[in-house]
Amino acid sequence: KKTSIHPFQQDTAENTQNKMNFKDAMYLVIYLTKLHMNWFNSQEIEDNVYIPSKFTLMMWTEKKTDYKKQEYKDTYKGTKKILVFAADKANMTMENGKIFSTGNHPIETLLPMIHMRDAGFTFDIATVSGRPVPFEMWAYPTEDKNIKNFHDEIREELENPKIIKNIKNLNNYVGIFIPGGHGAMMNLPTSAELGKLLHEAHEKGMPTVVICHGPAALLSTATEGLNKEFAYNGYELMSFTDKTDAFTPSLGYMPGQLKWKLQEAIEKKGAKVLNTEETGATHQDRELITGDSPYAASPLGIMAAPILVKYANDNNL
Repeated sequence: KKTSIHPFQQDTAENTQNKMNFKDAMYLVIYLTKLHMNWFNSQEIEDNVYIPSKFTLMMWTEKKTDYKKQEYKDTYKGTKKILVFAADKANMTMENGKIFSTGNHPIETLLPMIHMRDAGFTFDIATVSGRPVPFEMWAYPTEDKNIKNFHDEIREELENPKIIKNIKNLNNYVGIFIPGGHGAMMNLPTSAELGKLLHEAHEKGMPTVVICHGPAALLSTATEGLNKEFAYNGYELMSFTDKTDAFTPSLGYMPGQLKWKLQEAIEKKGAKVLNTEETGATHQDRELITGDSPYAASPLGIMAAPILVKYANDNNL
C-alpha cells in the first residue's frame, strides 16, 4: 500500500528538533549582534563623549612606530626653531550631537618632530588659546620608547605653549609644522593670527610641514577678518580624504559624521588634494610639504628634515 506525505508534514521528533535549532540560532544571532555592537560602536568614556570602537583601535592604532634614526649629511647648527601650531581643543561635536574625543594625533605630532630633531632642530609650540596640547591618547604608541622619551623632552612646551596671537612674526623661526588629528579642524582654521603668520611663511618660502587633518589650518589664511586670499591657491597636497572620514563612523571610529568636510573646503579655495586614499604618501609643492595620514608620519619627517636644513643654510638662519 502506498502512502503519501504532505510536503509540510513532519513527524513530532523532527519538529521538536527543528524548534530547538531555531531557538539556539536566535540566541546565536543575539550574541553575535551584541558582539558586533560592542566591537563596532564608538566607546562612550563619559557622558556623550566617545573614543573609537574596539575594532578600529585594533586595526588603525599601533603600540610601536616604524621610527629609524636617519643619518643626515647636513644638520642644523643654528639657534632658530621650528614653530609648531597645535590644536588646543579635544572635544569635537559631530553632526548628530555626539562628542568625539580627539585633539592632536600623537604619532602624527611626535614622530615627524623626532626626525626634525635628529637633523638638529628644536621647537616652539603654540596654540590659539595657550591651553595645553591635548593628544588622542587612545592612539598613543605605549610601547615605543623613542616616542615616550621625546614626549618627555618637550612635555614642558606641550603643557605651556605660546599663544599664537603673541607671536608677531617669524623672525625667530626656520620652519612651520602643523600636526594632524581632527583637533586641527576646530579653532585653527578660523584664527586670523595664525593666517597672518602662514601668509608670512608663504611669502618667505619657509618650509611648512603639514600632515593628515592639519591642512584645515591652512584655511586660516583666508579666514574672516584677515582680508586676504587663500595662500595655497593652485597648490597640490596630501590630506586625509573626505571619503575616508565619511566611511569611518560606520565602523565606530567617530561617533557620527563631521559637521564640515576638510578636503571639500580646501579644494573650494583652489588647492588640489592628490591622494584618493591613505597610504602614507607625501608631497612637496614649493614650501608646502604634506603627508596624508599617520602612515606618512615617518616619511614626512624624513622628507622635511633636509629641506628645512637647506632653507636655513640658504637664508643664513
